Amino acid sequence: MKAKFLPLAIQAAIACASTTAMAQESALEEVVVTGTANGSEVRKLDAAFAITNVNDEDIAKLSPKSTADLLKSIPGVWAESSGGVAGANVFVRGFPAGGDAPFYTLQLEGAPIFPPSTLSFLENTTLFRVDETIERVEGLRGGPQPVQDNGQPGLTTNFILKRGHDESEGLVKYTTSDYDLQRFDAVASGKITDGLYYMVGGYVKSSPGVRDAGFSAEKGRQFTVNITKELENGSLSGYHRVTDDHGTWYLPGALNVPGVDASYTQVGTLNRQARILAGPNGDVRNVDLGDGRGWDGSVSGLNADFDINENWSLSNNLNFTQGDADTLGFVPNGGAVNVGQLLADPSLDASAVVVGDITGAVTGNAISADRYLQQFGVWEVRKNIESFTNNLSLTGSYDSVDFVLGYYTATTSVDEFWSLGNQKYYVVGQGGERVNGIACNAADVDSCGWNYDIDATGDMTQNAVYATVTYRFNDELSVDFGVRNEEHDVDYSVDEGLTGNISKFVNYNENKTSFTVGANYALTEDQGLFARVSKGFKLPYFDDFRDNYGAFQGGEDLIKEVKQFELGYKASFETVSAYLTFFGNEVVGDTFVAQPGAPAQVFTNEAYGLEVDVKWVHESGFSLLANATIQETEITESPDNNGNEAQRQPPYQIRLSPSYDIELNDGMSATLYGTLTAVDDRFSDNGNTVVLPGYEKVDLGVIFYPNEQLSLQLLVDNVTDEEGLTEGDPRNPSAPNGRYILPRTTKFSISYAF
Repeated sequence: MKAKFLPLAIQAAIACASTTAMAQESALEEVVVTGTANGSEVRKLDAAFAITNVNDEDIAKLSPKSTADLLKSIPGVWAESSGGVAGANVFVRGFPAGGDAPFYTLQLEGAPIFPPSTLSFLENTTLFRVDETIERVEGLRGGPQPVQDNGQPGLTTNFILKRGHDESEGLVKYTTSDYDLQRFDAVASGKITDGLYYMVGGYVKSSPGVRDAGFSAEKGRQFTVNITKELENGSLSGYHRVTDDHGTWYLPGALNVPGVDASYTQVGTLNRQARILAGPNGDVRNVDLGDGRGWDGSVSGLNADFDINENWSLSNNLNFTQGDADTLGFVPNGGAVNVGQLLADPSLDASAVVVGDITGAVTGNAISADRYLQQFGVWEVRKNIESFTNNLSLTGSYDSVDFVLGYYTATTSVDEFWSLGNQKYYVVGQGGERVNGIACNAADVDSCGWNYDIDATGDMTQNAVYATVTYRFNDELSVDFGVRNEEHDVDYSVDEGLTGNISKFVNYNENKTSFTVGANYALTEDQGLFARVSKGFKLPYFDDFRDNYGAFQGGEDLIKEVKQFELGYKASFETVSAYLTFFGNEVVGDTFVAQPGAPAQVFTNEAYGLEVDVKWVHESGFSLLANATIQETEITESPDNNGNEAQRQPPYQIRLSPSYDIELNDGMSATLYGTLTAVDDRFSDNGNTVVLPGYEKVDLGVIFYPNEQLSLQLLVDNVTDEEGLTEGDPRNPSAPNGRYILPRTTKFSISYAF
């Protein structure tokens, strides 16, 4: 994006806020708990940071296909949810990243579910599924988070569970789709006895996938229970969530092959069973690619809040997560080649040495000259993870001063096995089979390309103390200051090549201090300004050491330093709320690895821009949500990419979501709604050699309410079947491969509330 576009976007956003401010009826004021002192409720209008609420009604309208899909409703966030039900790429405010979600933390009930924001093949949304047990999600960008919880300087989303009340209530819901989704949801809540409440819920589902694999490629089930005890001086709340949910890992497809579009997936019945050789002795492993990518584990927690006296209160948030987060999939290696052209000119692909008739290895059928072949690697990644976090905080409030003293501790353990590479030539197409007649495709020999196998185990411990002080000069102005000191310990060992010998080992200890300073000023009862500066860190985890082992041994500390500023305007008029946030940041010491096992590139990235979050509600029943991010990024220090834009992040993205409520006869009603998403061009790589074209996407839906209990919903996602790209080939930018956004789908659900 050129800098000249930014003032135009600012003018448009201010004009939108000014126009909607003339509405006549009062909008509900939202409260937030994320980023606040001791997790206490604060009016969003009074918060000195940028935060977005998405409630359960909004979630129902969005009907997200994955947790990452829901994150698109948060300004400042670029979420690539095109990889399936798990394994998203999440970027925030122009922070540099090559994939996964290195600057994103997912919380449940105020506690991080997994302290590392990203490990290779594992980011936080993989471990979480959205269902009817969720009351709302709060999305906090920057703000005071560098000093709280796990010290995340980027994005924190806090999912809040529904809780029981005196009145029993519940919901059952059935959902199907044009891709044969079969899903059943249920939730119920109520009172067990005086002061003791419950909420239970979950789902079961199956489908061949949005990109049809020809078998039940997406399967899942989840159960959640939440018990709350109200006390005279506080409350106790415990939850336990068990999930077993996985789906096909969607990867970039060949853009130069006819018929490869947004509905394509290579995995199918002719190739899901594969055999790979791992380690120096060529041990055989049988792999079912139908297992895809997902999470089989549990997340448990206990929250305690107590008022000690009229001035002091105590809060403790505990979380324990354990389970398996495995990844299995077909990963393209290089571009596709036409069979006829290859036979006429073998130099088109030096690895595809033809030694006989090219036939299907499963069917035995001859592969015609108009078909295409491509190397696909059978990648197997097994991860067993376990983490424990605890955040203890003491809050004091005296007249014009509030204090928070906190202690955060976390332990993380990972046992993992990788077998990457394992390339063979396959027919390009849904379920395309492996072929005979190519030399390197012979049975039980080395693969057609590179291999990278590891067996690794690691333990990480964090101990942090933090303090914040908020001083209210008067009813209009308050200032807060926060500081955090963290000790970070990592023990990690890697057997590269599966030789039985440790090739890389780490005993690491580091101590860093973060800070934040913010101010909040109320212009009127309805409007305010806030400003904030902060300095935080992303301390190294296991992958950082493995990918940078030589540099680490040579003295590189591998710490990513993040400096940020924010300046925001917020307003809550009678029927409109508007939040405009200017932001700027610098990330020093970020790394990018193009291919596992390859050396990392280290660079510095700067970004600035504007977030727009506007909601307008008219007395006629019409409402409009406007969500936009306009930003400019620049790589300021790198080996050879100085002056380039950060990869895969659009200079602008805009979401307009109108909704219209209609009152019908005999107590019936309906809601018509939709979303228009516009995304700018992006670069696929830090070298800015490959452009991913911008696109526009339209979603339309209707909810019909025959009575107060029954509702029927129809949603068409990507109405025009737009084929936008979210990424090129991250391992080989020159290869003509790309991953499309998900194709047009239609979902129908019927629910009954009681």
